[in-house]
Amino acid sequence: MSTLIRCQWAVSSPLMESYHDHEWGRPVYDDLKLFKKLMLDMQQAGLSWAIVLNKRKDILKAFDQFDPYVVSTYNDQKIDELLNNPKIIRNKLKINAMIHNSKMFIKHFRKKQSFSKFLWDYVDNTPIDHHITNLLDIPTKTQISDDISKALKKLGFKFVGSVTVYAFLQAVGIYNDHLETCHVKTKIKEKNNEV
Repeated sequence: MSTLIRCQWAVSSPLMESYHDHEWGRPVYDDLKLFKKLMLDMQQAGLSWAIVLNKRKDILKAFDQFDPYVVSTYNDQKIDELLNNPKIIRNKLKINAMIHNSKMFIKHFRKKQSFSKFLWDYVDNTPIDHHITNLLDIPTKTQISDDISKALKKLGFKFVGSVTVYAFLQAVGIYNDHLETCHVKTKIKEKNNEV
C-alpha cells in the first residue's frame, strides 16, 4: 500500500493513481497531445473519467491516436466500424463530433504550436493554482473555461461545453487543482520554477 498522499479522487484504482501521479495537472504544450486530450475529455461527457481511462488504450487505437489528419478523413464505413467496436465508447454523436473537430483543428490550428498558444494565452502562459485544500472546493468551470468553450464553439468545435473544457484544462496543467497536501503538487511547482 502506497504511503503517498494523493487527491482523494485518484485512489480508486492503480490505473487512476498512475494517471494522477504522472499525467493529470502536468503542463502540456504540444498541439497534438493537447488535441488528443481534448478528444478524450469529450468522451467523458455524461460518463465518469474512470470509464474513459479504462478504455483509453482501445479508444486511442480505434481513433488512430486522435491524429486529426487521419480522423478527419473517416468515412461512413469507418464510423460503422467504430460503432461496432465494443472496446470503445460507442456514441454516434461523439464519434461524428470527433471527426468534425479534427477538421476544425486542421482548419484553425494547422500552424505548429497554434493550438497551444490559443489555450495558454488565456493564462499568460502561467498555470493557475487554485490552492485547493478540500476536494469540494474544486470548481466545475470558470470564466476562463467559459471563454475557451465559447471561442471553440465559435470556431465550429462540438462537445466543448465549459465543464468539459474545465476538466481538460485541469488535465493539461493549465489549472493546477491538485490538493495542497498532494505529493504531486510539490513536484509540479518545482518543475514550473525550473522553466
